[in-house]
Amino acid sequence: MSTRALVLLDSIALVNATHAGTVIVSGSHGGLSASHFVTAQTHKPFAVAFNDAGGGKDNAGRVALHELQAVGVLAILFAHTSARIGEAQDGLDNGVVNGLNELALAQGLQLGWRIAQVVRHLGANPDPDRDRAQA
Repeated sequence: MSTRALVLLDSIALVNATHAGTVIVSGSHGGLSASHFVTAQTHKPFAVAFNDAGGGKDNAGRVALHELQAVGVLAILFAHTSARIGEAQDGLDNGVVNGLNELALAQGLQLGWRIAQVVRHLGANPDPDRDRAQA
């Protein structure tokens, strides 16, 4: 399995071209405004995990599943009850998957997995001793 870089971003607003092809764990919600930071990139990450922020009105905190699917990016949501919003490290350490887009499902990801398990499955190394970008 190829190794992908793991990037922790407390805010998805910090995503940029250097994150192309990476697996990102973000502390941001999975709403429309957050997903636009990813869809606006010319060179996109391979996968992004967001906090579901409790879903919100009309499931607004889950919109990234559809938005990222449309641009070929795996989208993963983790439960707001499992990790703090705005803290990517907590998402990696404690996040529990409660939403996946079709691309993520096609990669074999499953509801109920921990985010660290997702990261390993996608070929990124969640080992805290490994160098990784963090913002």
